[in-house]
Amino acid sequence: MTTWLDTLRVLFETHLGLKPHVTNSLLGTGVVILGYWLVRILVGRLLERRIEDVSRRYAATKTLQYTLGFVAFLVLLRVWVAGTGMGAMGAYLGILSAGLAIALQDPLTNLAGWLFLVVRKPFVVGDRVEIGEHAGDVIDIRLFAFSVVEIRNWVRADQSTGRIIHIPNGWLFQKAVTNFTQAFSFVWHEIPVVVTFESDWRLAKEILTEIATRHASIQSEAAAEEVRRAARKYLIFYHQLTPIVWTRVVDHGVELTIRYPTEARGRRGSEQAIWEDVLDAFSPRDDMDFAYPTQRFFDHRTEGKGADGA
Repeated sequence: MTTWLDTLRVLFETHLGLKPHVTNSLLGTGVVILGYWLVRILVGRLLERRIEDVSRRYAATKTLQYTLGFVAFLVLLRVWVAGTGMGAMGAYLGILSAGLAIALQDPLTNLAGWLFLVVRKPFVVGDRVEIGEHAGDVIDIRLFAFSVVEIRNWVRADQSTGRIIHIPNGWLFQKAVTNFTQAFSFVWHEIPVVVTFESDWRLAKEILTEIATRHASIQSEAAAEEVRRAARKYLIFYHQLTPIVWTRVVDHGVELTIRYPTEARGRRGSEQAIWEDVLDAFSPRDDMDFAYPTQRFFDHRTEGKGADGA
């Protein structure tokens, strides 16, 4: 009984002049690709039904795609090796790999970067990262590049511009990677407030400390435990997790710098809330004034000196 595979084999060998082993390899390739897509679609739909969490479903889907792709590659390699002979295929692959290593240097580097991401996990989907001059929230990781929703640029804060940037994985070996959220979900932020030398700076410092404490992110034992776990894993030690106000003298007044922990994605909002409370607290007081750089113009005549400066 003649099957459709036999019919295709006859057509390839008769009309295209292909040798039998090449025909068998081509047919085997088609069967492998068809099977790959069928399994990917069926298992993908099963994962969508069984896994409700979006992050877990995304990770499972990506793992499925890469695993099936790797298995399909091994099967295809086996099909062609069996069809052409181990010796000839070995020589062919040696020449091919040497040429590809030269011609595809950047893609291979990107592929090595993907392996680094999978094994070492400097960041995962959902993390806020900065690499080179780009920063944003990671939304996708693929074999050759990862994608982030951009922050900063023309926006004067750590907020989204709405653009998606695709960054080659090879950048991981060329540029420093900053992860805002890997160890814990907060960062330290500082707000300098400068008051005049005549102001009651000690009272101002007390007011700023009270305001910062109200807006600090680490206000529960659960948050403190998150920091302690990170310290055990990464050897990061914070002796003080509560807000503090540092004092120093600058050329135009007393600078009181509020240092406090805040959510990595909430710096702008927390800074706004703190500044509004500071303005409300300082506004009705006569013993506190904001300082700012000023200029003095000296005139000999108005200062009681002669026009020649004598």
